[in-house]
Amino acid sequence: MRNATPLRRALPALLATTLLAGGLLVGQTAAAEPAAAAKTITCDIPKLRTEARKERDRAAQLKRLGAKDEARKALARSESLERRARQCADAEENNRPPLWK
Repeated sequence: MRNATPLRRALPALLATTLLAGGLLVGQTAAAEPAAAAKTITCDIPKLRTEARKERDRAAQLKRLGAKDEARKALARSESLERRARQCADAEENNRPPLWK
């Protein structure tokens, strides 16, 4: 009979902890926004390309002035912008509408 006392204390504590954790999880899933309501990403391809061109020109100017490290960083930024513009263009070309529309 002596072994039942700690069990009587542990079970309600375990039950209360489980209920609290489950309530928190249910509350978080109800408050989270659904994936369909997430913000859509839009790309302005001409703007990305002009920014890339400006960075490339800036890199060339920095290289002429002798700042090779800054020129390398500007060239890397321009390549990154060009890659993003290419990805956006590919996504627009290969994007298919859903079957139910």
